[in-house]
Amino acid sequence: MKTTELRQKDVAGLQVEVKELQKAHFGLRMQKATQQLNNTATLRSTRRDIARAKTILVEKQSAEKSAK
Repeated sequence: MKTTELRQKDVAGLQVEVKELQKAHFGLRMQKATQQLNNTATLRSTRRDIARAKTILVEKQSAEKSAK
């Protein structure tokens, strides 16, 4: 997921996105454990997408707090 797409979402949308990415990452880890995962690079990209979404989420939350 691109950062421009993430920045367009609000805080609630970002929280939902993080949860979905975490579920997807868990599924990929289970596939790897059962040796069903062919492309292990998806684990890395999913992990980085989670970090990207969390970073933007924290930025938006801190911006909200400073605006109050």
